[in-house]
Amino acid sequence: MTTWQAIGSFALGLAAFQATAAEPAAPPALGAVLQTEATRSAKSNSAVFVLDAADPASSRIVGTAALEGLEVYDLAGKRVGSAPAGDVASVDVAYDVALGGAKATVLAALDTTDNSLRFFSIAGATITEVGARSVPMGFAVEGVCLYRNALDQSLYAFVVGDGGEIDQQLVYANAAGRLDARQVRRVSVPSPLTQCVADRDGRVYAAEEGVGVWRLNANAEADVAARVVDGPGIGHIEEEVAGVALYDGGDGSRWLLASDSSGGRVNVYDRAQDDAYLGNFSVLPAGGTEAVGEPGTLYATSMALGTRFPHGALLVADEDGGDYKLLAFDAVARALSLAPGSPQDPRRAIAPPVPVVVATVETAPAGSYGDAADDPAIWAHPTDPAQSVVIATDKKAGLYVYDMHGKVVQFLPVGKMNNIDLRDGYSLGGKPVTLVTASDRTRKAIGIFRYDPTARELVDVADGVQPTGLQDPYGLCMYKSPRSGKTYVYINSGDGPMNQWELVDAGNGRVRAKLVREFRFETQTEGCVADDRAGVLFVGEEDTTLWRFDAEPKGATTGIAVDTVAANPAIKDDIEGVGIYDLGNGRGYLVVSSQGNDTYAVYRREGQREYLGSFAVVANGALGIDGISETDGLDVSSRNLGPGFEHGAMVAQDGRNVLPVENQNYKMVPWESIARVLKLELRGDAKPATAR
Repeated sequence: MTTWQAIGSFALGLAAFQATAAEPAAPPALGAVLQTEATRSAKSNSAVFVLDAADPASSRIVGTAALEGLEVYDLAGKRVGSAPAGDVASVDVAYDVALGGAKATVLAALDTTDNSLRFFSIAGATITEVGARSVPMGFAVEGVCLYRNALDQSLYAFVVGDGGEIDQQLVYANAAGRLDARQVRRVSVPSPLTQCVADRDGRVYAAEEGVGVWRLNANAEADVAARVVDGPGIGHIEEEVAGVALYDGGDGSRWLLASDSSGGRVNVYDRAQDDAYLGNFSVLPAGGTEAVGEPGTLYATSMALGTRFPHGALLVADEDGGDYKLLAFDAVARALSLAPGSPQDPRRAIAPPVPVVVATVETAPAGSYGDAADDPAIWAHPTDPAQSVVIATDKKAGLYVYDMHGKVVQFLPVGKMNNIDLRDGYSLGGKPVTLVTASDRTRKAIGIFRYDPTARELVDVADGVQPTGLQDPYGLCMYKSPRSGKTYVYINSGDGPMNQWELVDAGNGRVRAKLVREFRFETQTEGCVADDRAGVLFVGEEDTTLWRFDAEPKGATTGIAVDTVAANPAIKDDIEGVGIYDLGNGRGYLVVSSQGNDTYAVYRREGQREYLGSFAVVANGALGIDGISETDGLDVSSRNLGPGFEHGAMVAQDGRNVLPVENQNYKMVPWESIARVLKLELRGDAKPATAR
C-alpha cells in the first residue's frame, strides 16, 4: 500500500464512519491501583506484562527506560531487574517461541540508537539477548508488536515508524538457535505512528498520532484491508492518539483501547461490533486526584494477576511521571457498565485449521507487474532428474522455463499466455517430442511448442496461428488417449464454453489443431487436468463445482460433480488449479487449489474420488520463502525431479509474493512433505508417509 493508497483508504474510512452521541462533559476517573517506580531515565515509553503460568501473582512488568534499557518490575511496582538494550523505545512479548531446542518467553525491543529490532528472552527477572543480530529497519522506529499466525504458529513483528511505516518482519530461529527476522512487506500511512498491537484473529491496530487508529490485516498472504477505526473530527479522539491495547475477556468482552492523549482519556471500542465506540475514562495516579494529562502507550491483559487484579490489568505509560500506571479491568468494566468476561490466556496456542507445509524453492519473479504469473507445468527429465524444468506462463508477456532451483533458463516473449500443459511422446515427423501448449490470449489462439531438452528451450511448432474461436481463451489442459494414442488440448473461456481439439502433425515439422468437441458451463471455468490412464477430464467451475467428464472426443458433455463449494466447508471459491499425483496403475491423488482460503484440497484419483483433506503452504523463514496465496494454476508430479524432489513436487503460482514484496512467482513444495502431513502415499511406497 502506498501513501496515496493509504490516504484514499483513510478517506473511505471517514465516509463510512458513523459518529455516535457527543462525548460526556467529564469521563469517569479511574484510580490506578499502583504505579511502578519511575524508570532510571525518568522516561517511560512502553511496557508489557510477562505472565507467570505457575503463579500469576508473580508475573512481571517489563518497561522501556530509554538509554537505561529494559527494566523489570514486580506487581507491586518495584524494580527487580534490568538489562541494557540500547536507547530502547518499545517492547512486546511472545510466549513459547522455539529457541535452541526449547521454548522461551521472548521480548522484541526497538533500539533507536541504530533504529533496529532486537530480541531477548526473559525468565523471572533475568533478561538475556538472544538475537542473531540487531535487525536494521531503515527508518526512525517508534513501536513494535508481535503477532502469532494461527495457521502455522509462525511469529511476526510489526514495527511502526515516525515516517508512517508499518514494517512486517518474519521472526525465526536460525541454525545456531538465535532469533533473526526477514522483511515480509511494508505498508505506509501519511504521518507518524506511535504504537501497534495485534490480536489472535489476525488484525493489527496502529496508532497514527495525528490521524487516528488504523486496522489492518496481519496476514501477509492477504489484502492489507486498511481502514480507520476512529480519529480527530470524525468520532471520539480530540487531536492525537498515543497508544492502543487489546483486552480479551472472551465472547462479548473483546475490546480495543486507545489513548486519546490530547483529551486526557482512554477510549474503549467493541472489537466484536466492528470496533464500535463504548465509552471512555480518565486515569488517576494511585492515591492522586489529578488525572494523567496525556496518557501514553497502553498494554492490557485479562489474566488474573492476584487479588487486586481479578480480571487483569491495564498498563498506561505516564511520560510526565516517568512510570507506568496499573488499572484493574474490573473497575474499567464497572465504570462503563460492561461485562469483563473471563480470562483468556495469550499463551494458549490456537489449533491450525489445516496441516501446513513449506516451499523449499521459489522461482525468480515474473517480469511483468501485477497479476502476471498464472500456470505451471512440470517436465521430468527421463534420465537426469536434476535437469527437470518447470514451464510457466507470464500472462502479460510470454513463457518461462525455470530449472529446479527456480532460475530462469529461457523466457519466450510470445504474448499473453494464460495456462499451459505438456505431454511427452508426441510423434512429430516420426520422432517423439515433448509437446507444450498454451492458451494464447493475444491472438485468441492455441500456442503450440516443443520442448528441446538438449538446448533447454521451447520452440514454436504451431502451423501458423491456431484460432480457438473463443472470445478469451483462458484455462487449458492436455490429454493423451489410452484408446487411440491421439493427443488433445482443451481450452475454456470466461463466459462458459469449453472446446476440445485434436493436435495433428501437419507434415512439415508443425502441428495444427482440429476441433473435435464443444461443451459449456453455466459460469466461469479455468483450471483443468486430464487423467490419461482413466480417460477422465477434471474441470473446476470456479464458484461452484469440481467436475469430471469423459475425456474422449465422443464422450458425454454432461459432467458428474466430484465436490462442490456448497457441500464441502473446506473448499472456498474460487476453485482454481488442478493436478494429479500418479502412484501408478491408475492410483493417485487429485490436488485442487481452493483459492478463497489459500489451501489445497486432496482427493483420491480413482474410485469415488473421496476428499482426503487439505493443506496450506506457509512461510519458510530459514530459507526466506513466503507461503502461497491466491493460487491460480498448479501442477503436480510424482516423478523424481532431482535433489529435494525425489518423490515429486507440487508447483503452484503465488498470487502474493512477499518476504519481501516482489512480482508474482511460483513455489515448489516437495511431495514428501505433503504426503507426511496428510498421511498419503509416495510413488513406489505401499504405505502412507509418516512423520519423521
